[in-house]
Amino acid sequence: MTLAVAKALNEYQTVTDYENFKLTLIKSMHEIGNHYPNCGYGGRFYGWIRNRRTTPYNSYGNGSAMRVSPVGWYAKSLDEAEKLAKATAVVTHNHPEGIKGAVSVAGAIYLARTGNTMNEIRKYVSKFYKIDFTLNQIRPTYGFYETCQDSVPQAFEAFFESVSFEDSIRNAISIGGDSDTIAAITGSVAEAFYGVENKLKETAVSYLDERLKKIYNDFNNKTEVK
Repeated sequence: MTLAVAKALNEYQTVTDYENFKLTLIKSMHEIGNHYPNCGYGGRFYGWIRNRRTTPYNSYGNGSAMRVSPVGWYAKSLDEAEKLAKATAVVTHNHPEGIKGAVSVAGAIYLARTGNTMNEIRKYVSKFYKIDFTLNQIRPTYGFYETCQDSVPQAFEAFFESVSFEDSIRNAISIGGDSDTIAAITGSVAEAFYGVENKLKETAVSYLDERLKKIYNDFNNKTEVK
């Protein structure tokens, strides 16, 4: 679904009509989701894809934050990042918590890639979440939570305690829970802040088939992601 968001953004030089963009995104998510049905989607989301629904279902699941990263690279301002992030969320995750998760992650990515310090990113994130814990404090008791409010703050803290991209991923996985989602969120911010070592990037891209690799390359060329 991250690539579905990228594919939709590839259709626009600049998004000015957000309602039209949401229709483009829904089409992209349906197309990619039905072509790759066995990706561990949540039950309601999979039903939304399979039945090609076009209305949201008030979700506050963490999928909205997991798929939003292309927005942080596409946007030309923090305001645009936040507006586009909301648009990518509300097609399914129109609950305030689902929107907040996507907006905070996209905003953090935008700030990270435009040279802001970790403290400045932390200050921005604090407008959305009170992160008053360390990973060491939550690691013994943290459970499996699929909601934005119970996993996005943890993903941010994994980034805030990191010293490199790989370290951020290890931090995210170390707490357990919904690890693939938490690490995806953490990694999306860490990539923008640290960059990714070529070997890791090449390995990750090697898992994509030609259809998905084309979306990835087209998006990178459009946004000059390195």
